[in-house]
Amino acid sequence: MEEELLCCESGVETFENIKRAYEDPVLLKDNRVLETLLRTEERYLPSASYFKCVQTDIKPFMRKMVATWMLEVCEEQKCEEEVFPLSMNYLDRFLSIVNTRKNRLQLLGAACMFLASKLKETIPLTAEKIVIYTDNSISYQELLDLELLVLQKLKWDLSAVTPHDFLEQILSRLPIDREKATVMKRHAQTFIALCATDFKFAMYPPSMIAAGSVGAAAHGLLGPGWADQADLMEQLQRITGIDADCLRACQEQIEQALSTNLPQQADSPSKRETTSSPTSKEHPTTPTDVRHIEAYH
Repeated sequence: MEEELLCCESGVETFENIKRAYEDPVLLKDNRVLETLLRTEERYLPSASYFKCVQTDIKPFMRKMVATWMLEVCEEQKCEEEVFPLSMNYLDRFLSIVNTRKNRLQLLGAACMFLASKLKETIPLTAEKIVIYTDNSISYQELLDLELLVLQKLKWDLSAVTPHDFLEQILSRLPIDREKATVMKRHAQTFIALCATDFKFAMYPPSMIAAGSVGAAAHGLLGPGWADQADLMEQLQRITGIDADCLRACQEQIEQALSTNLPQQADSPSKRETTSSPTSKEHPTTPTDVRHIEAYH
């Protein structure tokens, strides 16, 4: 009598059973790690004036359109939180050195998202899936060709420092318990994503955006009274070495950006109930304003 062999493994990784790495306490307690991040972060900042000095066809509002589309793709595909800010870092650094036509901006965003996903995801986004998210306005080969060009222009230096690199470093040094830190981290991650869509934050050091996001999260969750009692601003200044007035101004700008974008976020397809399929009939894969970006003059 033949025995039937049973295999309980699905053979396919899903979002639910992906193994996540835990935070290494050694890396969090060693001040040399934080010092290295602070010393390195400015190396990955884009040019502050690339819209004036490099780009002749692309405008800041076009960048925001594509950034919003990229964020919605990352959210619908349940990408790691670092993927979207990292992809925007690639996009800004590329635009700082290469004059790009506006009808290729979404293609550039797709290529940057493709690269960031490969670097940060256990199951990266596939080229085929990204092409579908553009309503097939780009081809598979165009995506691969631009991916290679981005790599060449960035000199294959993809391990950019982003605000996410500072979150655990900051939270682990604040006088809060682990449960509160976890909630604050989730809110701060949302603020970091919001900052990545707005070009005015692209020039801020990642440590400042991370500290400002933590401050805004603490202010909203625990209240200004707790922040004052805990000397939060002084704590953030001690950790990052950034002037308290600069941190306070950054936090206020983040809170202002949040209040400005809150109505749009509530109506965004990515904030409603969505499926993980890029071919879903209920939700457009590419916003109309991105699809017709070449129509702007």
